[in-house]
Amino acid sequence: MPIIELVILLACLVLLSNVLSHYLVAIPVSLIQVGLGLGVALLLNVQVKLQTDWFMLVFIAPMLYNDGRQFPKQELWELRGAIFANAIVLVFITTILGGFLIHILIPTIPLAVSIALAAILSPTDPVAVQSISEGVKLPKEILHLVSGESLINDASGLIGFKYALAAAVTGSFVLGKAIGDFFYISLVGLAVGLALITIIQLIRDILRREGINDTVFNVVLQILTPFAIYFVAEEWFHASGVVAVVAAGVLAHVQGSHEAEDAPELRLVTEKVWNIIVYLLNGIVFLILGIELPVATQATIEGNHTNTLHAIFDVLIVWGILLLIRVAWTYGYMLMTWLRNHEKSKPSLRIATLSGLSGVRGAITMAGVFTIPTVIATGAAFPERSLVLFIAAGVIIVSLVSAAGILPLMAAKSLPFMTRGSSLDEDGTVVVADDSEVDDETAEATPQQFTYKQARIYVLQLAVQNIEEHRRPENQRAAYDLILDQQFQIRRLEVASQTADELQPMLTDEMQLRLVALAGERQAVKEMLVAGETSKLGAQAYLRRIERREQRLSQAAHKPGLPTLRSLRLMLSRGMQSLRIWLTPVDSDKFRAEQLAIQRVASKAAIKSLSQYLKQTGVDEQQFDRQALYHLIVHYRNRIESAKADHSLSRADYERQLQALRIKSLGAERAGVQHLLESGQISLRTASKLRQFINYSENLLMLNDLEADDD
Repeated sequence: MPIIELVILLACLVLLSNVLSHYLVAIPVSLIQVGLGLGVALLLNVQVKLQTDWFMLVFIAPMLYNDGRQFPKQELWELRGAIFANAIVLVFITTILGGFLIHILIPTIPLAVSIALAAILSPTDPVAVQSISEGVKLPKEILHLVSGESLINDASGLIGFKYALAAAVTGSFVLGKAIGDFFYISLVGLAVGLALITIIQLIRDILRREGINDTVFNVVLQILTPFAIYFVAEEWFHASGVVAVVAAGVLAHVQGSHEAEDAPELRLVTEKVWNIIVYLLNGIVFLILGIELPVATQATIEGNHTNTLHAIFDVLIVWGILLLIRVAWTYGYMLMTWLRNHEKSKPSLRIATLSGLSGVRGAITMAGVFTIPTVIATGAAFPERSLVLFIAAGVIIVSLVSAAGILPLMAAKSLPFMTRGSSLDEDGTVVVADDSEVDDETAEATPQQFTYKQARIYVLQLAVQNIEEHRRPENQRAAYDLILDQQFQIRRLEVASQTADELQPMLTDEMQLRLVALAGERQAVKEMLVAGETSKLGAQAYLRRIERREQRLSQAAHKPGLPTLRSLRLMLSRGMQSLRIWLTPVDSDKFRAEQLAIQRVASKAAIKSLSQYLKQTGVDEQQFDRQALYHLIVHYRNRIESAKADHSLSRADYERQLQALRIKSLGAERAGVQHLLESGQISLRTASKLRQFINYSENLLMLNDLEADDD
């Protein structure tokens, strides 16, 4: 398959995987991506021809640079010793001890290859570690430790992998030369990374002083930075490009925090662009893993010296070795901490096991293992390459499955976990290892404080009140359109923030009220037909619309199904109705005017029916959800306004009215956020997220206004 078509296919599959993960919440998105890649390989015979140089440059460099950018400065300083011990000493122990154990238990794999396999399996996925650790409520120190080390151990693991792989390819290993080379490529890589990022930042400052401060230009420059640094370190200085990009990312993060006030737009745009890049790169790596699985599996299955079941057993052996080393290391760290500071809680084998299970292997492992050559220096085939690929892929999958399946059983409370390629919720943000930026929905709020969704509902209700206050006869259509839009947001947030037990009564109440309103509409249409105020064809068409709405309510209650399928059925139904009207030998303009007249009368009747229903002696008005009732009334008022025959208001005047009301409502939202913050009902973090959302809305409003002026 041509490279352009392959890239488009992989990007589409990344999007599809995140859509599927929305419904298959118990399955990590990385496993879904592996499955999609496997399906594409088997059904479409898709193959990916990987080359070491470009694969490391395209995938490793940007992902590690981004990890460095996300490194938590405060935790780095407080736990610097433990983090670097985990990221370097633990990786070294895992590489050497794990390599020897793998060679002993799987003697068909040479020692150098076993060490290389252990080295590339030592890095952990930082986003997966963070989200899993948050979900199972690890102690804060352990959480920061496993999260912090996951941002550094990529570099140390890849360096160990490189040396072990070189020994396996050349067949020779000189300890003194290896140690010297290790310090050279590490220290020179560190120096190159720090020097180049300093030069790049200096160039950016000079350009900014010269007036070249375009946001898009600066974002593109930052995106190209890791590729340039990696290339220069590897090709010009023969040092570690991995260390260079990590060091550059950390320094860029430290320096970037000082320019946040000077260029806030650049900071926001840069973060969004990096989210997109890492989202795609990580997803594509797991898709490639799935595509490469048949190659590794076929070679292992067809090989005469390797039994398939035995190869699967080898995967479990390697995963068990890595797990035991990690659990023992974490328990030892907790024990040493307790011995130094006795007021801390005693070491817990359960927490150490949770920490070990949270060491999910991810994109870096797959990106590295794909670089194993097919031949060694003598020209012979690389020893057990297919088995090594099989084991690496298997350990990644087992680590993901065990985290998804075992952790919820061991933890009192667990949340769905993500990897770099996971789709983020529209209202949430997951920033690695920085406890000050974790989504409020995953953090424990004090009893007096609102969560982010609760605060959003509150400020949106203030916006609705403000629009009602400024509603006048001349701007009613714009007001009700805007109120209805705000109500939809409120209802969606209410549904998302409530448990199934809390949600069911609310939905039941809303369905009952909707059925009452539809009954009122039906009765009004029949009365219009009897009085001769509408034609039989017009009445039948509107009654069919009422019947379809009732059917959708019934289906939503008994057979929920996928929202996308319901939307498709609705679009098809509307299309068929338009086709029937077009084929009917009547004046279409007259028929549409008749339908609008029916809609206006029926909507008024629906509101009247709701009022009469709530006044009945056997009905307790207080039992119904007030938001559901208000939402339904606004819906019908909006239908009344949209069905009015007076079209004297031009589109431009309508847009101006809508914009004026939106500006006032955003002001009310901003004042509401300030009130919640001053009264202590929300945290500063929640206030920042709410204000950011309001800022985005204001920017979009101004952008639409500029586009209208251009037209």
